[in-house]
Amino acid sequence: MEQARWTRARLGRCGPPLDLLTARFDKHVYAPHAHDEFTVGVCVGGSEIIDYRGGHIRTGPGSIVVLAPGEMHTGGPGNATDGYAYRALYAGPALLTEGTLGGAPHFREPLIDDPELAAAFRAAHTDLSACPDPLETESRLPWLLTALARRHSTARPAADTVPGAHRIALAVRDRLADELLAPPSLADLAADLDLSRYQLLRAFRTTMGVPPYAWLAQHRVHRARALLDAGLRPAEVAPLVGFADQAHLTRWFRRVLGVTPAAYRNSVQDTRR
Repeated sequence: MEQARWTRARLGRCGPPLDLLTARFDKHVYAPHAHDEFTVGVCVGGSEIIDYRGGHIRTGPGSIVVLAPGEMHTGGPGNATDGYAYRALYAGPALLTEGTLGGAPHFREPLIDDPELAAAFRAAHTDLSACPDPLETESRLPWLLTALARRHSTARPAADTVPGAHRIALAVRDRLADELLAPPSLADLAADLDLSRYQLLRAFRTTMGVPPYAWLAQHRVHRARALLDAGLRPAEVAPLVGFADQAHLTRWFRRVLGVTPAAYRNSVQDTRR
């Protein structure tokens, strides 16, 4: 079955949009076209042939493709039987320059073999397509795009050391905890601290061991646990602690505590009886 599904995520609350595409085609062939942004795609099944810069790119599962803004390209099945499936995102050049020096990156080779990075892109794309949380989008995708530019483009990596990283991380943590229902964007937090977003992310991850969205999700889970203890239902709790809906709460509750919120609430109520 041929299908293409677009998801619009935002880089922080009220931040700029970033589009995600999940596609599965048997025979579809794209007409020649170009995008204003970098196209970063990960093949997840089959094989695709892309005409690009006068040559042909053949993808396979796990391969990353990076197409530059304004570059004409096509795409179609690599053979007559398998079709092709991929996940792609469309990122403005600025998102690939936050942790690099020398302006917009240039990728000499559009086809990249980096299994670790491909798996990370696929996981982030899958999660954000299901629930495009703004803080999670802003915490994960710029970080991965910076890694892509630093590892595989001509751009030079910026220095990783962030003076005062511990102080910065605690300040960000406190702001997120205080504003858990509508957390500020990382771009705004970075500007308030006179940092780039990449510097803020590095300082936070180095100090806290997790990116900002993951820390906030765990904080929300602990707040949710107290409300479930008090007898509220999961559907009531989710918006009270900043989750998008009950499914979003359940996903994180299971990750942190190993059970669903409903199962946790029932066990607590049973114990009390």
